[in-house]
Amino acid sequence: MNVETADVDVSGIAAATGEPARARILHCLMDGHARTSTELAVASEVSPSTAEAHLSRLTAERLVKVFVQGKHRYYGLNGEPVAAALHASSVVEGRLHDAFVPSTPDRLRAARTCYDHMAGRVAVSIHDRFRALEWLSADSARDGAYELTAGGAKACAALGIDVDATRTRRRRFAFACLDWSERRPHIGGALGAALLTAALKRKWVVPDLDSRAMSVTRAGKRDMLSSIGAFGPPAATQPAAR
Repeated sequence: MNVETADVDVSGIAAATGEPARARILHCLMDGHARTSTELAVASEVSPSTAEAHLSRLTAERLVKVFVQGKHRYYGLNGEPVAAALHASSVVEGRLHDAFVPSTPDRLRAARTCYDHMAGRVAVSIHDRFRALEWLSADSARDGAYELTAGGAKACAALGIDVDATRTRRRRFAFACLDWSERRPHIGGALGAALLTAALKRKWVVPDLDSRAMSVTRAGKRDMLSSIGAFGPPAATQPAAR
């Protein structure tokens, strides 16, 4: 089943989700937030071991994708075509989506560092804006990797980022790093580090003295809105983030 196109095999989805617990797992993931197997076990009302078995089946069917962050494994839908096919097949018809409720303290959730790049709501907003404006494209040859488009390189240059120098660093250039509070991706890698440096120089954010938290400044919000449209209205179309 090819979920990289809009023509997802609805009959395959129906077969994979014939078991109620698997349907509940997919229903839970349709809000776009990744979750652990333990969280999905609770949501699907099965034991952790049973949830793992169901997730293995859904992963094998390429309906669910695994994101590894350090010692943790998170599960999310394998792209927007899968979500669209789930709606079409009425697997979760008539159900309301349970809202994702993070337990992260507010000051850490707004903005913080993740190694040497930015995380939190601000970073996810920047990631989504870069994808919506097609400044980032997914690298099909490397899972989770991103490449800058010509428009993205121009936008980064306008922010003071030397894209050529950023590419020479001995590390991944850019990739989708799953945000542990938002359970949605922000930009990691050398590009993510360069964006954090630019954000600090432009005073979009100010770091706390005693933690990884960062405060978003009022001037920073205005500058982000005017320069990249972050915090503004969403674009008409937004490519899948995964």
